[in-house]
Amino acid sequence: MIDTHCHIYADQFEDDIAAVLDRAGEAGIDHIFMPAINFESVPKMDAFEYTDIAFHKMAGIHPTDINKGTFATEEELYEYCSRDNIVGVGETGLDYYWSDEYKSGQKKSLRIHCEVAKQLNKPIVLHNRDSTEDLLDIIEEQQDGELTGVWHSFTGSVDEGKRAIDLGLMLGIGGIFTFKNAGVDKAVAELPLQKMILETDAPYLAPDPKRGKRNEPAFVKYTAQRLAEVMDCSLGEVVSVTDETALDLFNIS
Repeated sequence: MIDTHCHIYADQFEDDIAAVLDRAGEAGIDHIFMPAINFESVPKMDAFEYTDIAFHKMAGIHPTDINKGTFATEEELYEYCSRDNIVGVGETGLDYYWSDEYKSGQKKSLRIHCEVAKQLNKPIVLHNRDSTEDLLDIIEEQQDGELTGVWHSFTGSVDEGKRAIDLGLMLGIGGIFTFKNAGVDKAVAELPLQKMILETDAPYLAPDPKRGKRNEPAFVKYTAQRLAEVMDCSLGEVVSVTDETALDLFNIS
């Protein structure tokens, strides 16, 4: 299995990272993709090494970091993302949950990330919280046939999911999808499995039955099991299809 979105470098793992990675290996996790929060995230990713798990780095500025005054020019972002060991651009996106005061700066940053992703032919990783219409409008504006990426932690409706797919995005299926009252599972059931990838967003948003605990890569198995139930297929099919989609999206051989 592949965890396509995991902040394994976060402080929450500092005290027991070896045990966390042991559990990931035991759960069958063989790839972990690490989105950045800001440029300071990138050097933290360099320390990760574990037998039979491949770690993949991304570079970008999270939209809530824009609220704190962090910003990257197109030249700065290009310099980071053009490195051979950077497989994706992000995470970026929009987040209006905490405040809508920073919409303009977040939109500007998102457009810069889109431009760099297209220039480098690397996928963009999109955070979305209370901003779906604006997010998809910008992706539509930026889509020239060259932009690929993923709507991380998909929580949209069927129509929003279909629009995202039509715009060239994959759907990241994570912990919220497993929450009994979230309703995301009903939308996901109407969308194609071939356009989905699995993720944790660890240490955040642990899936049922671990909801409320610190999330970790091994917990992606619970999301995979629930996805198999919702799609009425085997766990093996879910893992095979989502793994292939993830590796293709991030151009990993």
